[in-house]
Amino acid sequence: MLHFVLESKIVKATPSSRYVRVLGFLWEAFNEQTLEGDFVISGPTVDVFDSSRYLTAPGERNARWRVNFNGLGNLNYCATVERTAEIETLLGLQILERAQTFIDSLADHATDRALAWVYLHETESSFAIERESPTQGKAEAFVTLLKQAHTPRQMDEDYLVELQNAAITNPFDLAASFRFQQNWLRGPLRGAAGITYIPPPPQLLQTLMKGVLSFANDLPRIIDPLVAASLASFGFVFAHPFMDGNGRLSRFLFHYALCQSGQLAHGLLLPVSVAMKRNESGYLKALHSYSLPMRRQWDVRWVGDEQYDLRFNGDDSLYRYWDATEAVTFGLSMAHQALEQDLSEETKFLDRFDRAYQLVNEQFDVRGNDLTTLTLSCLQHDAILSKNRRKQFSLTVPENVFDAIEKACQSVLDADRAQP
Repeated sequence: MLHFVLESKIVKATPSSRYVRVLGFLWEAFNEQTLEGDFVISGPTVDVFDSSRYLTAPGERNARWRVNFNGLGNLNYCATVERTAEIETLLGLQILERAQTFIDSLADHATDRALAWVYLHETESSFAIERESPTQGKAEAFVTLLKQAHTPRQMDEDYLVELQNAAITNPFDLAASFRFQQNWLRGPLRGAAGITYIPPPPQLLQTLMKGVLSFANDLPRIIDPLVAASLASFGFVFAHPFMDGNGRLSRFLFHYALCQSGQLAHGLLLPVSVAMKRNESGYLKALHSYSLPMRRQWDVRWVGDEQYDLRFNGDDSLYRYWDATEAVTFGLSMAHQALEQDLSEETKFLDRFDRAYQLVNEQFDVRGNDLTTLTLSCLQHDAILSKNRRKQFSLTVPENVFDAIEKACQSVLDADRAQP
């Protein structure tokens, strides 16, 4: 009661102070009470978060306190992202606009082939991040799942359950809803030391996932979609709502958020998992920025036979309010690499292949499969065909054709390097 009275006195003394108004607004919201006392608040509406220091949303105005809650989320679930120099630079690159412009510049056949490459390699890399090599059936199922990212359907628990069932093949791990038991992540160490992260207790999931799904469904149309996609993806994997399949679904949510923003057309995806696989240490760093501090909030005792006694010593708010600066930095960086180092470079490589293949095919009658394999190999090794390659195809390809392939590839590479 003393604390309550003290708050009232502070508000009465300086009711129009920005800090007092934000304090009063938050106090009432979290305590679900109205602060007693007669006081008049004047002046323009003030933001809860300083937009010069943090990425913010347009917000929701509270008329009583003349306060605008402009956080990324709401009072039940909210992430903060600092405006670092790196994030500002990445946002200034206009990655999505450049990706769409790039795809629009391609001929139809080149677009189809580039997207086929994206879907295939995004699938392979998403599995590879989890140290899995997908069977043809698994790969085809995940490609089908990725294509749903462009489907204009609201993401909810039922939809996520459908996606989880499509993403995994073990019938014992198929979910019917968000998990109702505690799960954990573990490394190679034995006992309690091997537990690396403990997701939130099941009773928190409905609140947390409502916030995560808002990041995926609503936020991409309000703020930069890449920021929203990063928040949705990392927020999902931190919540870990299923017993299996969370990693793959978290990366699907990244695509879903981007596609639902309306800024990517023609089935375009950015191959972010390809970039993530290449930068696994950075991915772990972003994950650890949240998971390691949270792990310290749990007491874990190994009671034998893979059974653990798990006791959470922290407050639920630690799962509901989190610093997403590292996560958003990583997400933006991977999107940039996916465009510049993966999508663009692969498309250029395929164009070089077409030109080199045509130069040789116009002069010689060579089996299509042989010419394809040799041209790809030659381009991948800076216009050189190795002795092993020449020996491997010596019974079906004349010696002068090997030389012609090297000459064609060198000509194509020289032409591209001569361009400004």
